[in-house]
Amino acid sequence: MENLGPTELKLMQGLAQEVTALRPELLNGDATVGELAWVWAKDFDALSPSWRHRLWFTDGRLAAWGWAHLPYRVARGGGTFRESKTANLLWQAHPGRAALLAEILDWYDDVAGGVDRLLTVQSADAQSQAIVAAHGYAFDAEAGSDNGSWVQFNTRELTNVPDPMLPEGFRFLTAGDVAAADAVKAHRDAWHLSAFTEHAFKRVRRTWPYRADLHVLVAAPDGTLAATAIIWLDEATQTAEFEPVGTHRDFRRRGLGTALLLHGMHLARAVGASRMLVACLGAPAHAEARNMYYGVGFRPISRDLPQIKVAR
Repeated sequence: MENLGPTELKLMQGLAQEVTALRPELLNGDATVGELAWVWAKDFDALSPSWRHRLWFTDGRLAAWGWAHLPYRVARGGGTFRESKTANLLWQAHPGRAALLAEILDWYDDVAGGVDRLLTVQSADAQSQAIVAAHGYAFDAEAGSDNGSWVQFNTRELTNVPDPMLPEGFRFLTAGDVAAADAVKAHRDAWHLSAFTEHAFKRVRRTWPYRADLHVLVAAPDGTLAATAIIWLDEATQTAEFEPVGTHRDFRRRGLGTALLLHGMHLARAVGASRMLVACLGAPAHAEARNMYYGVGFRPISRDLPQIKVAR
């Protein structure tokens, strides 16, 4: 089966643009313009053999898509492995074609085979909740618990953005100011389990709508890259997204993340964005990132409802 390639990805991002303009609260997990670019580009080399996809067209336009991530086991390095024993579905349907989810689920059953199947629907999407229930899915009580891994989606209009304040000696940079290897190290210092590589970063940089001037970093006085964020700008909807955002483990709780977000929002507004999006863990037990986003003016518009269909 052909890998999910740049042509298909751009079509999927086009549908994300339509949903963003019409009903942003119906954007599914990893189905925004920026999330699609990031997830696809960073994981293509390691995980694409375990990917399956299908696109649904109506009147010549993309109306829905499904992207199944099947079980995998890949070497992480140092004798460790990155693995999943379940299937996971990313998907999106146009708000006017919501019933296509039933066809996506039938296809997902076929390609996933005899393993547990996971997916998410949005709390604002009552029609999709009913469709997945009719197809044998149930709310995943563990993933959706107060200590679970569910994600909430947040937005902020780019008005009244305070000026950022960095501690003395720290400074803002962009990816154009640093070597690729250093930008990759900044990400891995913030996300210590990440398998992000220079080769993957090369693909990220080639993937629309990545811009080096919107890949922002904070440098510490000793030169360490202490915080990092990529901003994905969609000019058509005047929307920008943060993904990912992270701070070096040795530099947390110094206000660097807050300063980077405010700086990033000023940059996004300067290049034409009128609103920002960002996803984060939403469970009460994982409040740190969520509170940081609330502190700079983000507010939730939807949350994941994790679903599971246990293999029989």
